[in-house]
Amino acid sequence: MPATDNKRHQSKSVRADPRAAILAGRVTAGMTFHQKAWAVITRIPEGKVATYGDVAAALGSPGAARAVGYAMNQNPYAPKVPCHRVVGGTGQLTGFARGLDKKRAMLEAEGVPLRGEKVDLKACRVRVEELKP
Repeated sequence: MPATDNKRHQSKSVRADPRAAILAGRVTAGMTFHQKAWAVITRIPEGKVATYGDVAAALGSPGAARAVGYAMNQNPYAPKVPCHRVVGGTGQLTGFARGLDKKRAMLEAEGVPLRGEKVDLKACRVRVEELKP
């Protein structure tokens, strides 16, 4: 198969089933906003967190923090796409399908420092540059 045909085939394959790219943290052409958000969230390492705004900024849509939250709510790849590592803009624990107690427990198990209902962002926030596709 010529190289250009191979690229076309790969592009169609990602649109048909982007799972492998998402779980590898790769953003590819043809992905929806949700799929791109899931891919970026996959890049947040264990023991680190990002805010909804950080994920939106990494996607080039800094005003789309709420859209990131909605995408996370629709995440079919949990826990491989670690939505528990995304927190509110001031570090507050917010929205998690399995409940905030479970989110807190998962973050604590990863060594993320918490103060009450907030994550210490200075200690464990991943840089937006590390999330960018």
